[in-house]
Amino acid sequence: MAETVTLDSTTHPPQLPDENPTGNDDEDMLDAPKSTKSSDSDSDSDSDSEDDAQQNLQIQALQTELLNNPSNYDAHVQYIKALRKQGDIEKLRQAREAMNAIFPLSSEMWQEWTKDETSLSSGPEALPAIEKLFEHGVSDYLLREKQVQRIRNLFHRQLSVPLADLSSTLHTYKAWEAKQGADLDADSSNLDGLPPHVASSYQKALDMMNARTHLENQISCKVAPESERLQNFMAYLKFEQSLGDPSRIQILYERAITEFPISSELWLDYTHYMDKTLKTSSLVRDIYKRATRNCPWVGDLWVRYLLSLERSRASEEELSAVFEKALQCTFSSFEEYLDVFLTRVDGLRRRLSSLESGPESSDLDYIIIRETFQRASDYLSPHLKNTESLLRMYRYWTRLESTLGKDSAAARGVWESLLKISGSTLEAWQGYIAMEVEMGNINEARSLFKRCYSKRFPGTGSEDICNSWIRFEREYGALEDFDLAVKKVTPRLEELQLFKLQEAKNIGLPADDRDNSSRKNVREKRKPVSNLIEEQSPAKRHKDKAKNVKITYEDGKGQAKDSVKVNNTNPDVDASKPASGSKKENKDVSSGKPKQYNDQCTAFVSNLNLKATYDDLRRFFSDVGGVVAIRILNDKFTGKSRGLAYVDFSDDKHLAAAVAKNKQTLLGKRLSIAKSDPKGRKKGSDSHSVSSRQGEGAEQTTESSKSGAKDSAEGSKEGKGHQGQPSSHQRASNIQLKGKNTFAVPRTVRPLGWVDKDKPISEETDAAEDEIPKSNDEFRKMFIKS
Repeated sequence: MAETVTLDSTTHPPQLPDENPTGNDDEDMLDAPKSTKSSDSDSDSDSDSEDDAQQNLQIQALQTELLNNPSNYDAHVQYIKALRKQGDIEKLRQAREAMNAIFPLSSEMWQEWTKDETSLSSGPEALPAIEKLFEHGVSDYLLREKQVQRIRNLFHRQLSVPLADLSSTLHTYKAWEAKQGADLDADSSNLDGLPPHVASSYQKALDMMNARTHLENQISCKVAPESERLQNFMAYLKFEQSLGDPSRIQILYERAITEFPISSELWLDYTHYMDKTLKTSSLVRDIYKRATRNCPWVGDLWVRYLLSLERSRASEEELSAVFEKALQCTFSSFEEYLDVFLTRVDGLRRRLSSLESGPESSDLDYIIIRETFQRASDYLSPHLKNTESLLRMYRYWTRLESTLGKDSAAARGVWESLLKISGSTLEAWQGYIAMEVEMGNINEARSLFKRCYSKRFPGTGSEDICNSWIRFEREYGALEDFDLAVKKVTPRLEELQLFKLQEAKNIGLPADDRDNSSRKNVREKRKPVSNLIEEQSPAKRHKDKAKNVKITYEDGKGQAKDSVKVNNTNPDVDASKPASGSKKENKDVSSGKPKQYNDQCTAFVSNLNLKATYDDLRRFFSDVGGVVAIRILNDKFTGKSRGLAYVDFSDDKHLAAAVAKNKQTLLGKRLSIAKSDPKGRKKGSDSHSVSSRQGEGAEQTTESSKSGAKDSAEGSKEGKGHQGQPSSHQRASNIQLKGKNTFAVPRTVRPLGWVDKDKPISEETDAAEDEIPKSNDEFRKMFIKS
């Protein structure tokens, strides 16, 4: 039993017994009880008074420090020592409890506390309090060991992660373990002395870091182009996905979107991965919210966002708000808007189908579906007319009107509204009829067949709807209904068969024959067949054929313009009038009337591949340069190229270089290139009364243009067109053709009766005297003379 301490209440507060009565260390023991003997000297009393004053000042300073900074561990320790030396038991107990509330006490401090309490207590009633103090100390000591173990586990986790400073983390860990008493060399990089699982995790993390070093260097290169850096991130992500660590993949995605926040490709890839791994997580919803804020123009992100909200059981208010935000965005196509509308309808349909509430709530929900469909129709119908997408939406709408809305009249109204928009689409009629048959409305389906069997549908649609009506009456109708259908359908099928045969016949003919046949049919429709055509002069025939000529041309900026429609507005003009009279007929293209081209610096190109475009010709003359405009002559009936073109150049130098490319190959065809010379025509010739550029259009309206182009090509073979030698155009300038259709020949070929003004009149008269066409009176006089 510990000895009892006798206290003098008149002198000092109670003090603890001396733990080391034979020693002299004042720090480790309390002051001994003061003796009342008379042998103490006055000097000792003065020294004790000074010590007490210093202790009080130290205690007051420590109290102030702890009041301002309760987490000062050293101040707590010094304060407890000072109070223990002073012998103030109550303040000492309070100081120990205050420190223990913040910090775990060391084992030495717990031993001092329990020893002091044991010395001050006596009797069996004090034993429970002392035992409780011992238990508290043991638990606190174990808690301190748990904290040490937590720190050790944190080191182990950090060493298992492939971080850039992995080696320095290893050195720090080994130094810490050495302080805890482990026998480890903190300065070495070997793994000796570490637990096996720690060494294995560290080596694995080191290998992972080495495998990713080059990828980290690629994405960290700030000087590379953004597109290259984005592809580096995608390659890194693909590598991580092959290893299958979701946490590392998500962290890498977040690093990527920090660098490229408006990359739609990256957001789509990120959300797709998160949908696949965490379908119902609230984290996925937050990612979609960020994605649509950064890339609001991507309709697919809004669609996935709505689906993600539905998976996470979002409220109707939140779904409706996201849907309205999506409709306010600008998408690249109307199909994306349709996808958003249908996704919204899908969600409403699923929720309505799962409801078990009363009919009032169900009707309210279906009203939302109907309004959504109506909004989609109002917005998308003008842009998706006669498309499969619009038909799919209307088919879905009518089915929901019948099943969820329980309103067949409303479903029928939906089909009728679609027919107003896409009535020329066979699938619209077929879907409407199929719905009526499915609901058992046979008479309504029959009336639909009667409305549409005579319509013209693309492809074999007309035949299909007729055959469908007959099959329908065979399966559902009476004999009278079947006979009526056959009576209606038979003449329609015969008509379609004749039309099909006529089309096949036209397809089987060569292109020129089809062209001639078409023009012949047009002429036959305009006026009855008569021998008057054969009696007309060449000039008269030329004027008739020069009507409605189309010339497709390209301006100097490389833009293809619309075809110029050339009309001979005065077919009764005398063919013998000079060419200046015909100039009055040529008007500016901007006024909607025929345009006249002077062709001062133009090359005429023949034997052109029918598939050649403006870009092909521009590339062909790219080495020459100076191209101002390109005009390709097209057939007025088929709209296809006639193999002829005019290329305008900026000056004669570029034109000469272009003519020098004669006989070079373009798209497998050897071109004939010559200088265009509209002034060389006979001004009063019947064959050219339509002036310069109208004659070009006429060149492509007759079969003789082929022979003219061939003659032009043969003429171009005779000269090189440069270095002082006569060009192909110059050699062909005196070539004359005989016959009725000489008006459509190329410009290098001269029509019958052409006179060269540059030559003496006598030579031209002698050369062309026998070639000038004679009138009927002249022929009559010749016969009379003979």
